[in-house]
This record gives sequence, C-alpha cells and structure tokens, in this order.
Amino acid sequence: MLRAAGLRTLAAHRFTSFDHGRAFVARTRRRYVLKFNGCGYASMRNYVGMREDGMDMLGALAHQRDRWVLPHAPDFILMDYACGVEVGVGAYFDGARFFSPPNLDWEHKRLYPGDLGELTGEMGTVVSYRGAEKLFDATLGRLAPRLAANGHRGYVNLNLIVNAQGVWPLELTTRFGYPGYSILDALQAERWDGILARMADGGGDGRLATHDAEREPVVLTVPPVPYSEGYARLSKGLPIYLPSDLTADERHHLHFAEVALDRGQLVTSGTVGYIMVVTGRGETVAAAQRAAYALAGKVAIPNVRYRTDIGDRLIARDHAELVRLGWLTGAP
Repeated sequence: MLRAAGLRTLAAHRFTSFDHGRAFVARTRRRYVLKFNGCGYASMRNYVGMREDGMDMLGALAHQRDRWVLPHAPDFILMDYACGVEVGVGAYFDGARFFSPPNLDWEHKRLYPGDLGELTGEMGTVVSYRGAEKLFDATLGRLAPRLAANGHRGYVNLNLIVNAQGVWPLELTTRFGYPGYSILDALQAERWDGILARMADGGGDGRLATHDAEREPVVLTVPPVPYSEGYARLSKGLPIYLPSDLTADERHHLHFAEVALDRGQLVTSGTVGYIMVVTGRGETVAAAQRAAYALAGKVAIPNVRYRTDIGDRLIARDHAELVRLGWLTGAP
C-alpha cells in the first residue's frame, strides 16, 4: 500500500521457518530487523540486528528456534536495516481527509537510558504539532485517497527512518498508541469528545486546535517490566505516594495505567508493572523535559524505574539532522 502511494520501502523478506531465515542471513551477510507477524507477540521478541555481517541475527534466530513452544509455525519478516533518524508522523482522519496540523513524534522504545535493554513498546516520547507539514505531505498525507476510499475514521501514525538516501516508512499504526493519547491530550486545545465526534461524523473545516508547545512523557514502571512473570510476587500492591501539594495542572499530567485504590491507598495493580505516564509541556523540548522529570521526581513508588534521557538524543543531534536534510527548520 505504501509503495502504491509512491513511497519507497525497505525490502522485507518473509519466512515461516527459523532455519530458512538463518540460511538467508548466512547467504546475504547483511544487517536486518526481525519482526513477527500476527498478534500476541511480546515486543522483546523483535530484534534489531547490531552487526553488519548479520552474525548476531543468526544467533537470535537460533535462540528463538530452540525455545519455540507455540503449536503453530513461526511467521516473521527480516527487514533491511536503515540507519538514520527515527521519527513518526501522525494525524486524525475523518473518512475524507486528515485533520491539520499533523504531529511529529520521537519514540524511546528500549528499557534503559542510552537505548540499552529490551524493546518495551514505549518508555517515553517527544511530540510536537509544529513543523510536521513537509514530512507529512511526503509520506502519510499520500495515503489519504486510499483511506477515504475505505471510509477509515481514526488516528493514523506512520513510523519512519529519515537519512540522506530518503525517507523509509517502517510501519503504520491505525489506533491510538500508548502513551500516545496521553501525550497528545495536553497539546490539543479541544476536548476528546469533540475530536472523536468530528472524526466519526466527518465534515467541518478539518482544522485541529492545538497548543504551540512541545510535549514529553516519561513512563514510570516497577519490576519486572517488560516481563509479566514474577510481577505479583515482586511489585503488585506497592503503595504509590503523590505529593501532598499536587496542583490541578500537575494532576492533569499524571496518566494512570496499572493503578488501583486499596482502602484509600493508591497501589500498583495490573499484570506487568506499567504504572503511569508523567508528562510535561514546554515551549521547547528542553523545557518539556524539565517539567516532566520535575513531576516524575515527586511521585514515590518503591523500586520505581524510568528512563532519564527522554529527548536527549533529539536535542543533541536528531533535530539538527532533520534540519540539515531539509525536513525541519528552527531549533528543538
């Protein structure tokens, strides 16, 4: 579908046998990304190859093969690896057109600072409704005719790698991401009921009222995230203490996930340990970063864990690289 819209895509090679996938890597000796097809697979099953000769991918595939216990054969792709700036572009679609403006996001998917550890799905993101138009027009915006022909209504996000060779779409997400909706909430000057109604009903001027600011969320977790085994023994039921002087504005920036109320005390609940998302808003990425971490530091949970570098890479180099390549202007 992306190619039909005029976009270049990275080659994706599909396999239903780990040994066939290993033979392909052994023959081509390239760097690949392993992604499983279908639902029900944890994020950490995917693997981003690290070596240019593919040796680590050979080991990763053998590891998956030797521990495969599901009754059906595996179904996965090996996608060509592209080095560059990872960025997403998203917008709401009302059945006929995208709402304007679109937004940009920079995700942080690994568990630990410095992009180390397991792929968790999401540990924090920087989002902005400023300056997305050029990248949107070149990528996601081209899908509008196909979405309209099928009557699609909802949020659509397209994840990309941008480098000197071009823009490479990786995957489409046709749902609200998490913590994506929490991030967008404080940047939108409209209530959710109005946005959802306009998407469902169509019509209108296609404009979305937004705040001229940056937004950053930080995901607060407890062990054993990103795994579920052992959560009940290690961390479920831990007390959560919020600051006694919490303001109404600060409360708006706390987005609870696996949280319960036990005899008047907030406690950790759920099945994994993904406790809450703390967000910050500011005129710059650095200001949003400071606000998010200042509030996160006020939340006390025994053994709480979160990344302390959300937005650092964007400030240090990724934004400047997108400016150099002509996709953005100004400062982060």
